Amino acid sequence: MSVIAEELLPESLLETFRERAVVHDRENTFPEQDLADLRERGYLRLLVPRELGGLGGSLLEAARVQRRLAGAAPATALSMNMHLVVTGAALHAHRLGAEPVRTILEDAAAEKLFAFGISEAGNDAMLFDSATRAVPDGDGFHLTGTKIFTSLAPVWDRLVVHGRVAAAREDDPRLVFGVIERDEHVETLDDWDTHGMRPSQSRTTRLDGAAVTAERVLTTTPVGPNTDPFVMGIFGAFELLIASVYTGVAQRAVEVGSAIATTRRNATKGIVHADDPDIRWRLADAAIRLDGAVLQAEKVLADLDALGPGESGPGTSDHGPRWFLHFSGVKSRATEAAIAAVDQVLRASGGAQYFRRSELERLSRDVRAGLYHPSDEESVHASYAKALLGEIGSPR
Repeated sequence: MSVIAEELLPESLLETFRERAVVHDRENTFPEQDLADLRERGYLRLLVPRELGGLGGSLLEAARVQRRLAGAAPATALSMNMHLVVTGAALHAHRLGAEPVRTILEDAAAEKLFAFGISEAGNDAMLFDSATRAVPDGDGFHLTGTKIFTSLAPVWDRLVVHGRVAAAREDDPRLVFGVIERDEHVETLDDWDTHGMRPSQSRTTRLDGAAVTAERVLTTTPVGPNTDPFVMGIFGAFELLIASVYTGVAQRAVEVGSAIATTRRNATKGIVHADDPDIRWRLADAAIRLDGAVLQAEKVLADLDALGPGESGPGTSDHGPRWFLHFSGVKSRATEAAIAAVDQVLRASGGAQYFRRSELERLSRDVRAGLYHPSDEESVHASYAKALLGEIGSPR
C-alpha cells in the first residue's frame, strides 16, 4: 500500500499550518505544534519499512508529501526534511544490506526525531571531509567541532554527525559517521535570525567531546568522494528532497498568483489580469519551469528507489558513476527554477505583494534559502566540468 500525500496531509491541516507559518515567521519561533501534528500522523515513520513499524513510504512518495507540506509551511517542510534525509539514507543503506543503519529506522519507528549535523563553515567538501575531530574511544568516538545550519535544533532527539578520525594514518585519512544524543557535550546556540525559512530554527551546534558509542557508529569512509551506501543515501535524499521542498514553495506561489490574476483588474485596459497576455505569459513561464523540475526530480527519485531492491525494467535506470552528478544537478536546476518561478509570480501580481502581510512576500524570502544549500552552483558546475574535461591541468 502506497503513502498518499493528500491522505497524510489533508487540506484542513495544511490550512492550519499555513496560518501558523505567518506567526512563526514573524516571531522567529519553531513550529512545535506542527511537529506534534505531524508526529501524530506518523510522519516520523514515513520512510521506515512496514516490517520495522513504519509507513513503508518510498523516497518518491516522501518527496510528493514534502512538496505538499512546503506549499503550506515552507520552514516546517525544510525542518522535517532533515529527519527524512536521515531516515531516507538509512532506508537506502538498509535496502543494500548495511546493518548498522537499522538502529536509525528502529528509533524513527519509536518516534525519535533525527536532525542532520554535517554542514561546517568553510567545508566545501561537505560529506567527504570534516573539520570536526573524532577521537577514538574503544570502538566508539568523541567528536569536537562546530556544525552549522542544524535544522530542528531546539527539538531533535538524535543528531547524525561526522568527523575526521584523529588516529587515522596520514596516507589513509578516514571519516566516521554516527549518531549522538543531546547531553552536556552538545551546545545549541540561539543564533538563528535570517531573511527566510525563519521557523526552521537551523541553529549552530557545538560539540565538545560528544560521544558516538560503538553501537551508534554508522559507517567509516575514506576522505573524499566515495559510494558508501549510507553516504550515497544522504547525498541523494538530501539533494532530491531539498529540490522537492523548494519546488513545493514555488508551486504554492503560482497557485496564489493565479488566484490574484483572476480578481485583480487592469484599469487602463479594463480587463482582469487573467486576460492580460503579459500576465498570462509570466504565470505560464513559472508553471513551465516547475513542471520540468518536478518531472526530473521524480525520475531520479524513482531510479534511486529501484536501486536498493535491485529492480530494473522499463522506466528505471542505474546511473552508475553519474549518480552524484544527477543528484546535485537536479537540486541545482530545481531550486533555480523555483526562485525564477516565484520571481515571475511576483512580477505578475503587483506592488501589494511587497508588503509583509502578503503570503507571496513570505514565499519569496523562503524560496531564496535554496541558494545556500549544498550543492551550490559553483560546486555543481565544477563537478560537471570535471566529468567533461577532467581535473584542471591534467594531460590532454
